[in-house]
Amino acid sequence: MIKFSKLTGNGNDFIVFNNMDGSLDQYINADFVVKISRRALSVGADGVFFLCKSDKVDFAWRFFNSDGSQADMCGNGSRCVAKYAYKNKIAKSQMKFETGAGIIEATIINDLDVKVQLTTPHGLELDKVIDIDGVKYNYSFINTGVPHVVIFLDDIDSIDIKKIGSKIRYHESFSPKGTNVNFIKVVSSNELNIRTYERGVEDETLACGTGATAATLISIEKGFTTSKTVLKTADNGYLTVSKEGDKVYLQGATRHIYDAELTVESYKY
Repeated sequence: MIKFSKLTGNGNDFIVFNNMDGSLDQYINADFVVKISRRALSVGADGVFFLCKSDKVDFAWRFFNSDGSQADMCGNGSRCVAKYAYKNKIAKSQMKFETGAGIIEATIINDLDVKVQLTTPHGLELDKVIDIDGVKYNYSFINTGVPHVVIFLDDIDSIDIKKIGSKIRYHESFSPKGTNVNFIKVVSSNELNIRTYERGVEDETLACGTGATAATLISIEKGFTTSKTVLKTADNGYLTVSKEGDKVYLQGATRHIYDAELTVESYKY
């Protein structure tokens, strides 16, 4: 039996394992992750985290997308991991942890909200054009720990996120690693609506923290919003992204759903 917890940040759901003692090292692999991430056949999740010992900060993580690929960063995941670490006394309410993108700082605000300071974004490119099936899309790009394309549209409800998002994700312009794709509607000078196609999940997810951050930073650069922006996600929840000097923060609701144990039958086949 393997103990785990299920957490969600704005509908972005994750399986979290405590591997601080190294006892779960044998399970840190793509095959195991893919099997337990299958919805209806196992636990099901957008991603899987293993919390491991760190010599530098409170802990480190190994993070896998549901397709078994590893990613350097996950905004909503970082909030969920922080809540898990606090609940399980791995870290205090203010903590630091290692990710593939660098060290993340997190603060438990209250029973619901968690705030994280993200790694420094890079690779900003504004107002590029990409042709998808004869339709030209104006996009911008930034890496907020993972790569993100941001496209502003008047209508994001009717677009086929999976079809268009997939074609951009695999476009030669972003080869070989690909990119996440965010479709954004500007609501006001401090509010955006967002839908995201997420690399590694290979479908639309209900929320994406690094995507919300990318959308906000590019929106600020283009003069659409101010330094603090509220984003309505596909689950009808909200994320808040704020830029304070060179620092970028992501805050939102983070829910601990349940604790459980995996049996061999729940993941072996």
